[in-house]
Amino acid sequence: MTLFSPPAAPAPTTTAAFDQMLETVRYEGVYPTRRQAQDVVRRVLEALGRQLTGDERVELAARLPREAAGFLASQIPTGRPLSGWGFVKDLAQRSGGALATTRWDTGSVLGVVARIAGDDLTARIISQLPDGYALLFGRAQLLRAA
Repeated sequence: MTLFSPPAAPAPTTTAAFDQMLETVRYEGVYPTRRQAQDVVRRVLEALGRQLTGDERVELAARLPREAAGFLASQIPTGRPLSGWGFVKDLAQRSGGALATTRWDTGSVLGVVARIAGDDLTARIISQLPDGYALLFGRAQLLRAA
């Protein structure tokens, strides 16, 4: 009698990983449709792509599902750093959304992105950006020493 393990499940494809990311954002953001969640993910990651530079940008793109990484990488950093609140206001203005709704959308997406990125990368991203992003990523906002 030989004991054997069942074959391992195949690794998720990038499409499956993106679908899972969208489903998580849809559930946590309480969006009624997958399409709405995808639109929110696209807008927030494109906005983040206008702010994030350097190794953190490259490393985050490598950890995100391919489709999500494409949203991030499709934007050229502006060189005009925005505070966390400025990020939300800029995104609301570009999308035509209300500030409260845009803040909700941003937190829904960046909270999931933080889990995908992991604690170390998320901390490095937050430290690279101006004040106010920690809360958007679902982290405590610590004051920087003067």
